[in-house]
Amino acid sequence: MNEQRKDILDMLAEGKITAEEAERLIAALERAQPPAAASPAARPKGKAKYLRVVMEFLEDGESGRLNVRVPLQLLRAGVQLAALIPPQALQRANAELSKSGVPFDLTQLKPEHLEALVEHLDEAVVELEQSDGHLRVFCE
Repeated sequence: MNEQRKDILDMLAEGKITAEEAERLIAALERAQPPAAASPAARPKGKAKYLRVVMEFLEDGESGRLNVRVPLQLLRAGVQLAALIPPQALQRANAELSKSGVPFDLTQLKPEHLEALVEHLDEAVVELEQSDGHLRVFCE
């Protein structure tokens, strides 16, 4: 609860304002609050539009920042385009991925699997704190 809302409720409890006045003040506070102030946890489930990766770090004594925002629709389009790739090309790509140490089978990438992944990503928040920086991965 923010401080202004608490002050309004305190004034109501002390009898300094009526319930109707408190309601009007709280409504005015909510209108004045920018939408970006809402936390990712306050967003309704299943409404994620972006995968965010935010990293702040120190390197050679200088601070740096990485802020990546990937539209989930781009991921969906990529999976649908992957369905158009001939099986021989997928086999060659899998072989190259495996040779590079990435055990990922592109033939198993299906749109229905992506939707399940997106649904689970919507609930996930990954945070890593270290002395030289921090990383946060989440959906918004």
